Amino acid sequence: MYRKAIFGLSGTPLLDSTSRVIELANLMGNAYVLGLSSHWRRLEKESSRDIFLENYLEPVRGREVRTAAFRKCQDYLNVACCRNKVADEEMNGSVLETQIRKISMSTEEKELYLSSMKGIPEGKRSLAIRPEDFEDVSPGSFAKFLKQNASLRSRGAELVRICKEVLANDPKTKIIVFTDGSIDAGIAACSFLKAEKDLGCTSLLPTDSNELKNKKISWYQHGDVTDEDKARPRILVLHYEHCAGLNLQTECSNLILFGPLYTGTGGTNSDPVSDASSELQAIGRVYRAGQTKQVVNVYKITVEGPEGEEILDGLVLRRNTDKDTLAMATNAGD
Repeated sequence: MYRKAIFGLSGTPLLDSTSRVIELANLMGNAYVLGLSSHWRRLEKESSRDIFLENYLEPVRGREVRTAAFRKCQDYLNVACCRNKVADEEMNGSVLETQIRKISMSTEEKELYLSSMKGIPEGKRSLAIRPEDFEDVSPGSFAKFLKQNASLRSRGAELVRICKEVLANDPKTKIIVFTDGSIDAGIAACSFLKAEKDLGCTSLLPTDSNELKNKKISWYQHGDVTDEDKARPRILVLHYEHCAGLNLQTECSNLILFGPLYTGTGGTNSDPVSDASSELQAIGRVYRAGQTKQVVNVYKITVEGPEGEEILDGLVLRRNTDKDTLAMATNAGD
């Protein structure tokens, strides 16, 4: 069979409509890889096997032929490769409601925030510091700064507050929390939740086998049946790297982003489109076809200075929710 056919493998299901099946089948004339943030944006520049650009840039073909090939390629992208884009007709009337939870850090937290700016001269340390300011310091300095920002006590207190609010309205519901695992934000979130006697949480540990990880995730994909199910924590803490391919919409309609996502060691090597895409992918774990609740709630926690000053959270939040950035992250431009 392998000598007679070409197979396409995708981490995110694309075959949920007839048109997508047809378009994907028509594409199977060559090898092509679809991969989250790498898809189209990066491969169109780097891959020598990109059939779209091969068709579009073939010098011996006429302009009309190349134009027609380009249009067909774009039609395919519009139909089959719109990442993080949910068709209204597939949501059965569900509405996405986003709440920005802004909280002020304490004066003590401000001192910790400033002192975590290793490599930055003390005279230049401020709440308004930007990722670009870390370009000339050691690579690990910015990561330590991000880690301190993620572990602010005020952030953890707001996480606990949101979870208690949600569970007070519906004690049987389940909540998903997404964190940046590269800076131990998941560890921080779990520590805050587990410190509350009536909350607790489930997390995927590095020592867990794949079987155990899948089992833990399944607790939040299906309704409670046994007393053991009902006794488990109602909160699942995940990393953004876990978001691709998970279907949590059956039991979960409340999702919390522990903090705005920023990857990179400074300002010039960051990828806002990738970060915005990861956040949208996380939201797509619950806001997707099959969601049974009328309202899907997304809570975004962002921290400010003691007097309401904008810090890194506010900067990254604006960056990740920029209209043009979101359009690039979803391939949804007109």
